Amino acid sequence: MVEDHFIPEVGFLRRDNFRRTYTTGRFSPRPRSLESVRQFFLEGALDYIETADTGIVQTRQTQLGFSTQFENTDSVRFNVADNYEFLTRPFRPGPAVTLPVGAYNFQDVEASYTSGPQRRLTGTFTARAGGYFNGTIRSVGFRRARFPMTEQFSVEPSVSLNWIDTPLGSFQTNLVVARVNYTFTPRMFFSGLSQYNSASLTISNNLRLRWEYSLGSELFVVYTEARETDPLMPDRSTELRNRGFVVKVNRLFRF
Repeated sequence: MVEDHFIPEVGFLRRDNFRRTYTTGRFSPRPRSLESVRQFFLEGALDYIETADTGIVQTRQTQLGFSTQFENTDSVRFNVADNYEFLTRPFRPGPAVTLPVGAYNFQDVEASYTSGPQRRLTGTFTARAGGYFNGTIRSVGFRRARFPMTEQFSVEPSVSLNWIDTPLGSFQTNLVVARVNYTFTPRMFFSGLSQYNSASLTISNNLRLRWEYSLGSELFVVYTEARETDPLMPDRSTELRNRGFVVKVNRLFRF
């Protein structure tokens, strides 16, 4: 439970004034009669969030999932979810679409395939269809991906494409992320992240260098930047929104 007077400086939370109850159960047998299958997973979960002071239900999600892990470590999963959301303020999920205050109940189904760590390209492919508040959603994605170019250099791509239809209008939101990692030594590495979000029409970049110059002591150099991009307004398609440059040094002392 997090009450209404929670101080955000002690940690980031997406909600305040809430009480959360969560439970999950799993049955995971290992079939001996199927040589290609390592394990089955049948899982159920309930997530229940209500306002701490009034007891009004904010979010309720019930999920039932079935997955199969094969002997080559690849896995497939099917998941069905029943969702309930209560909006206390208008919500704008896309351009020219604003969902009014009220209760929404909807269901969706998702299928995914995850490649095993022994493959050159690893990641999870997902496809989802079903309800979205008072409309419908169809989405495909590729996440938690990693492709090693060399022993020191790797690329981690991610993409999410969503098509949403509501009584107030239809729209598409896309999220494309690319991360690169380069390891100079076991104690020094560089990572760069670039992200495009079509919902906010922004391109953001984050570059970070970490160097453990002594055991337990580190140097961080971080550069961040966010720019607005709008294909309908070429003159401001790369307008700067914010920029930051941070150098952090910590030193471990032993007595």
